[in-house]
Amino acid sequence: MRAAWLLGALVVPQLLGYGHGARGVEREWEGGWGGAQEEERERESLMLKHLQEALGLPAEPGDESLAQTSEGKEVWEAEEDGQGEKEEEIATPTPSFSPSPSPTPEDIISYILGRLAGLDAGLHQLHVRLHTLDTRVAELTRGLRQLREAARDTRDAVEALQETQSRSERQHGRLEGCLKGLRLGHKCFLLSRDFEAQAAAQARCVARGGSLAQPADRQQMDGLSRYLRAALAPYNWPVWLGVHDRRAEGLYLFENGQRVSFFAWHRSARPEPSATPHPLSPDQPNGGALENCVAQASDDGTWWDHDCERRLYYVCEFPF
Repeated sequence: MRAAWLLGALVVPQLLGYGHGARGVEREWEGGWGGAQEEERERESLMLKHLQEALGLPAEPGDESLAQTSEGKEVWEAEEDGQGEKEEEIATPTPSFSPSPSPTPEDIISYILGRLAGLDAGLHQLHVRLHTLDTRVAELTRGLRQLREAARDTRDAVEALQETQSRSERQHGRLEGCLKGLRLGHKCFLLSRDFEAQAAAQARCVARGGSLAQPADRQQMDGLSRYLRAALAPYNWPVWLGVHDRRAEGLYLFENGQRVSFFAWHRSARPEPSATPHPLSPDQPNGGALENCVAQASDDGTWWDHDCERRLYYVCEFPF
């Protein structure tokens, strides 16, 4: 028994030393050639990882297992080297950036279909809005048509009212002319004390349903002379008549276009026929082309030619 114990005491330490030496040799070999291989693998893994990140490719499962294996081996070696230490060292985790996975064809198709669905929804909304706008435009067009019809009806009504008013004014002017003025046969004469040019006076007489006075014979001339003398005495005022030669010099016409056949021109009083006429009372007509309209003097009823733009009293005649 004692011999066996002695043998064990001599052999076991040698075996332990041999095993420790073998392990040391193995560690030296791993630290040399094996460490170089491991560094090469890690370098390749790191380059592959960077390439995948640059290309946007997903990480391969084998790469992750390789990285995990190398990390496990380093941890195992760290634990084996630190067996003698009692305190545990807490390793600080380093952040890892995993590349985003590249889209698959199914994802691309789903994305395109989603965008098409969105565009279709947008087009549907546009169609709805266009339909609403078309409806609104149709309503506005219908309203505009109604407004135009109403405006046309209103214009027609206004024109009818204006025509009625004009007719009423003409009837009123005729009645006033015959009630307030002078009635001679089938005519009534009415003096207006407003100063107007010859054309404006004619327009105002027409608006009242008459025309400027057109004495056609001696009887009407004498009656009109008495009426004007009584209305304007003791003064002498020239009064427009409806007689002019604007169309042709010396061709005197009434306002209705008929040729004048009766004249009552003023002649200056001369003791002898060969005497020179008075410069303040020359024989008429004497204006030539500058005086183309005829006015009647209120004191003696004679005719004088004047410039048509001169503003004078006027006398209107109305049919009875």
